[in-house]
Amino acid sequence: MSVPSQVVLGVTGSIAAHKAADLTSLLTKAGCNVRVVMTADAQKFIAPLPFKTLSRNPVVTDLYDEEEGWKPTHIRLADEAHLMIVAPATAQTIAKLAHGLADDALTCIALALNPEAKMLIAPAMNGKMWTHPATQENVAKLKNRGVNFIGPDKGMLSCGYEGMGRLWNVEEISKHALSLLGKTA
Repeated sequence: MSVPSQVVLGVTGSIAAHKAADLTSLLTKAGCNVRVVMTADAQKFIAPLPFKTLSRNPVVTDLYDEEEGWKPTHIRLADEAHLMIVAPATAQTIAKLAHGLADDALTCIALALNPEAKMLIAPAMNGKMWTHPATQENVAKLKNRGVNFIGPDKGMLSCGYEGMGRLWNVEEISKHALSLLGKTA
C-alpha cells in the first residue's frame, strides 16, 4: 500500500470558500491526506466542521493550534506537505505570499514549506482586484518562484459584476492538483 500524498489546503476569506469543501472531498476520495488550514476571514464564510468531516483530519484555524507532540503544527504540516493548494486565494493572501509575510497559520506554512513541495493557487476575487497592477505583479513574482496558478475564471461575480475573478471549477482544480502529484483523477 502506497503512502498517501500529503496536501495542505489553504482556504481564505472569499465567498467561494464553500467550494473548497468540495475540493477537500475530491482530493480525499482520490487518496490524498488533506489537511485544511483556514484563515480567520475564511471562517466568516464557512465553518471548519465540513472540512474536518470531509478530510477526516483536524482543521487548523489559528497559528497557535497545536496537536500532539512538541513540533508546532504549522511547521509539521509544512515539512510533510507534497502539495500546498490555496483555494480560494484572495488578493490579500496572494500579496502576503508574494512578499513573504507570515502572520497566520496559512502564510507561515507557505513560508516554511518543504522545498520539494509544489504550490497551486486558485484565485477568486473581484475582477478589478484581479487585473490591478499590484495583484498582477504579485502573481508574476510567485510564478517566477515556480508557483502554479489555475484560474481565475470569467463569469458573474458575487459582487454583481461580470468578468474575470471566479474560482476555477473545483473538479479541474482537483485534476490539476493530482497531476502535480503525479496522480490521475
